[in-house]
Amino acid sequence: MRRAEIVTAVVLGIISIYLMWKSGEPPAWDPDVVRFANIGMIEGEGPGSGFWPFWLSLVMLICCIFIGVNWYRRSSPPSQSDEPFLDPYGKKMLLQVGGGLIGFLALIHVVGFYGGMFAFLLYYLRHLGRHSWKQTLSVAVGMPIISFFFFDISMRIVLPKGYLEPLFIPLYDIFL
Repeated sequence: MRRAEIVTAVVLGIISIYLMWKSGEPPAWDPDVVRFANIGMIEGEGPGSGFWPFWLSLVMLICCIFIGVNWYRRSSPPSQSDEPFLDPYGKKMLLQVGGGLIGFLALIHVVGFYGGMFAFLLYYLRHLGRHSWKQTLSVAVGMPIISFFFFDISMRIVLPKGYLEPLFIPLYDIFL
């Protein structure tokens, strides 16, 4: 447990630094903008394009530093533990959830983001969570619909649709 805690903190800290660096890149279409000019508030526009990624990554880096300090002091329960990171049940669940996520990512290219989300939620809620069909179907159908209206309609961020794209054309005609 102790080793897993510090390894996770270091890896997440490196990812935080990378995300902070990438979020500070100037837009490709405007070479005159200097690095990190887009992480603050832009007069008359609001937050820059790198505002949220940069500051959330900074918070994550600070949390990783605190985890490292607690690890060094041995003040957190995981830093005092010599138990293995994953027991057999934990390994089984990691494979089941990780396999489901890999399946979701593979499905995005076939049935799009929303179809993949439906399939993943169906698998996760019914198979792993053992929820009723009523609960499973309400969430598995509702979340892709809410996500579609949030991303594609209100924010105009078009997510991949795969072979299900013809089903979305009438919705675009109605709402856009």
